[in-house]
Amino acid sequence: MHITVVGTGYVGLVTGVGLATIGHRVTCLDIDKEKVTRLQSGEVPIYEPGLAELMKEQMAQELLTFTTNAQEAYARGKVVFIAVGTPSNPDGSANLTYITQVCAEIGMYARQDMIVVTKSTVPVGTNDYIKETIERHLCSDVAISMASNPEFLREGSGVHDFFQGDRIVIGTADEPTASVLEELFKPLAIPIFKTDIRSAEMIKYASNAFLATKISFINEISNICEKLHANIEDVAAGMGLDKRIGSQFLKAGIGYGGSCFPKDTDALVQIAGNVKHDFQLLKAVIEVNNKQQTSLVQKAKQLMDLSGKRIAMLGLAFKPNTDDMREAPSLVIADQLLTEGAYVVAYDPQAKENAKLLLPHIQYVGSIDEAISEADAVFLVTEWDEIKQYPLEQYVELMRQPVIFDGRNCFELERVRQYALDYYSIGRVPVLRRQISV
Repeated sequence: MHITVVGTGYVGLVTGVGLATIGHRVTCLDIDKEKVTRLQSGEVPIYEPGLAELMKEQMAQELLTFTTNAQEAYARGKVVFIAVGTPSNPDGSANLTYITQVCAEIGMYARQDMIVVTKSTVPVGTNDYIKETIERHLCSDVAISMASNPEFLREGSGVHDFFQGDRIVIGTADEPTASVLEELFKPLAIPIFKTDIRSAEMIKYASNAFLATKISFINEISNICEKLHANIEDVAAGMGLDKRIGSQFLKAGIGYGGSCFPKDTDALVQIAGNVKHDFQLLKAVIEVNNKQQTSLVQKAKQLMDLSGKRIAMLGLAFKPNTDDMREAPSLVIADQLLTEGAYVVAYDPQAKENAKLLLPHIQYVGSIDEAISEADAVFLVTEWDEIKQYPLEQYVELMRQPVIFDGRNCFELERVRQYALDYYSIGRVPVLRRQISV
């Protein structure tokens, strides 16, 4: 099947490469000439494990091409996936500027009947707007069929999720369109759930909001555990054994970030408000998460004067196995440390270049050793394997004061107790082996 994917960001690129891998001929369209040039040369502009290798394979087999030529791209695709960004407006609503631009181009260049599939996360009812906008710009007598196919890709696991996802959601108003998309996805052998377009749009927001709720809930429980001297990891494990609850997303930490949860929770609150529904629960989820991102610095301030101190931050990306800095807790933590007068030295195995654009006033180094050398305290912010596997004795040997504030519970308490350091984590009793100098 000839497919056009509009947008080569995270979702568009993984989708395009994945569809080519299962045998379709895919043209990926983007207006960013520099990015397309890099892609045409086989360079992946984002960090996503396994993606570069797959992309090069499909390019070599001539199943995958990249272009900035809209007329050429829309002439090829009988099915067009829209995967452009929908960033948040200041009020939390989704900005549909890029969506609107794509609609105008499709209308201008469509020369055959076409199925337009919305992959971007859009407010409920947006597919109606997309269809109306395309048809308003049509220059040829062609029929446009609409479908919603929300994405459920996790950054850092996107390739795995494309091929081994839990479900594929297809929302459409007519069975022929659904049948075409079922056939398109058939090689993946993933369960397909068919529904109407508006329900499909809502499934995406509801799913992310529910997962965000689990994260904020377990973080609130972790804060209570600290005050009651309970262990959040044992509490979460005991909860997770209940099949009604499940163990996923019950990992206490310094809150969620990234391109989806913050944006989608804000947007759903706005969507609810548009129909005069006060989504109090989700507002609380957002408030809890914002507060949780400040928790490490608040702990540190209670224990030491941060002014003039050398503070190492290990991990900057919002999660491991990605270089994405969008809404990363590290942004809040670094700003707070700088406000307190600390000198911040940071290390991340992949996100350094993206971080420099957002955090220009901290020092970046190329290894954990460099970051923690002569540090007065270390903040563990992203749970990269490299950070979790780093020898604890190195903190004792290299730091001026071996004090660790662990925002991701990277180490087991029994292991930490073997070393002469002070260790503060989330929802667990601190491990204290020395008096902190203030």
